[in-house]
Amino acid sequence: MSNDRHVPVMLQRCLDMLAPALERPGAVVVDCTLGLGGHSEALLQRFPEVRLVALDRDKEALRLSGERLAPYGERATLVHAVYDELPEVLDRLGIPKVDGVLFDLGVSSMQLDEADRGFAYAQDAPLDMRMDQSTGISAAEVLNTYPAGELVRILRAYGEEKQAKRIVSAIVREREKEPFTNSARLVELIRDSLPQAAKRTGGNPAKRTFQALRIEVNRELEAVENAIPAAVKALAVGGRVAVLSYQSLEDRIVKQVFAAGAATTAPPGLPVVPEKYQPRLQLLTRGAELPTEEEVAENRRAAPARLRGAQRIREDVL
Repeated sequence: MSNDRHVPVMLQRCLDMLAPALERPGAVVVDCTLGLGGHSEALLQRFPEVRLVALDRDKEALRLSGERLAPYGERATLVHAVYDELPEVLDRLGIPKVDGVLFDLGVSSMQLDEADRGFAYAQDAPLDMRMDQSTGISAAEVLNTYPAGELVRILRAYGEEKQAKRIVSAIVREREKEPFTNSARLVELIRDSLPQAAKRTGGNPAKRTFQALRIEVNRELEAVENAIPAAVKALAVGGRVAVLSYQSLEDRIVKQVFAAGAATTAPPGLPVVPEKYQPRLQLLTRGAELPTEEEVAENRRAAPARLRGAQRIREDVL
């Protein structure tokens, strides 16, 4: 797969947002979602002094990015890890604090483009969906073994699917005849079980179910809930974090973590707010920033992107 198909989303904006922190001598930046290395390569190019630590749970992504970033030699350290393992990774590398952290929470283009991974609903493939294929359960196992109530909860919570009950009763009925193995059968079943009106809106009717399965298989929201606070904690004073999310559930978590860090925790009515109650973060975006129309026209995968940024303005006071 060629790298030119992977256009990093909101690349310029991410670089500009992190720049004040990464222009410092000896700066360290963490790319928590390496993927095909587009953001990482741009960081190494734009900040010639910076040291990069990049994480990915997908071994194939690490291999391809390793080739792409090889010219940067020791400036780039690539690690096989999920982004919520950031504290352990930094600890292992002996890095106490970092100056910049970047998250690009979307499914990487490579995973969507490789038919045999089962992420895309547009083509028939084994229902796998694991970002790290060396561990965990596949989407097929979730569909074939989870109790109906649990499947309904997942489709509602992670896919925001209003027709969850209808879809799940069809899944349960069908899996008794024959276990699910491939995506085409699931797509067809979803199409058949939805009322006409529901099929007319919002693109492929299987989209929400596939998103829900992917989040469950990779424990994505759990990872985000742990990773964003860990990234904030790892930042040196003056350090910056930029997060790209592609669905409202992830964006909400990022928003809450940043808002909590930027708020004062003082009891009301204090004439002077002591240091320990002062905000630790300053927000770098008003709400979430969206990609430009030009960018969406160039790269349709940028359409749902939401960017939020924050800067560490003081240490945690214990």
